[in-house]
Amino acid sequence: MVTAACGGLDSRHERIAGRVTSIRNGRVPQRRIAETVAAELRDLILDVEDYRLPTQEQLVKDFGVSYPSIREALRILETEGLVTVRRGNVGGADVHRPDETSAAYHLGLSLQAGKVTLHDLADGLRMLEPLCAAECAKRDDRAEVVVPALTAAIDASIGLVTDGVEFTHTARDFHDLVVSFAPNATIRYAVGSYVALWSAQEEAWAEARTRHGEYPSQLEAEEAVRAHRRLVEEIAAGNADEAERLARAHLAATQSLVLEKYGDRIVNASAAMSRQAIHPGRRSRI
Repeated sequence: MVTAACGGLDSRHERIAGRVTSIRNGRVPQRRIAETVAAELRDLILDVEDYRLPTQEQLVKDFGVSYPSIREALRILETEGLVTVRRGNVGGADVHRPDETSAAYHLGLSLQAGKVTLHDLADGLRMLEPLCAAECAKRDDRAEVVVPALTAAIDASIGLVTDGVEFTHTARDFHDLVVSFAPNATIRYAVGSYVALWSAQEEAWAEARTRHGEYPSQLEAEEAVRAHRRLVEEIAAGNADEAERLARAHLAATQSLVLEKYGDRIVNASAAMSRQAIHPGRRSRI
């Protein structure tokens, strides 16, 4: 299978090289050649699971272009967040397939540039995330797939109710899971981006409140655990409307803690990038 996959990539590289050569022979500027190479590599990164970029030397041979064109193509992909170029003696390039968290970072940049407040982000999330809870309750396989995973997330949070920062991280994982089980892929990616972005803001809040000795009490953390359990019970019972209602009420209660002091602050995209470093490789569950 690996051999077949490699053969497929080789033939694809050959077809791509033919197109690039045609452009090069037409005296097209180097920038255009680099953009063509970047476009083809972008498609490979997005289409081929676990795609690994060849060395620059191999890319030069595969595409039949100059080193400057390959380096410019890699710079284009690097600005898009699809690769990280390692410079120096251990040079090379690491591939980063987009996911909900990386999408959250770019969404955060747009919201931050638009001066969107945390109040506004919270309002949008209260409209969207509870719909995912309702969809979980409609799944025929919820008892075998959804409920065990959500229950395990709750169990993991119970022992952390005295540790504000870690409890917040784990409690937010529960919300990530609810969205990740929505059957519709577009909803998973879109709402998952909002959830990841809000989680970054809430986790930054938890760290700040803990440093100042102002994190909510253990009793409030335990109430959040109970709210999660009630939500899972409604999902297990297939009560979509009640699951949506509980999810929205719980969101409003937990968001209010953040919004009380920080609601008028602008969404912080750098918090989303920090969270990406903490929780890499999150994937949706179907």
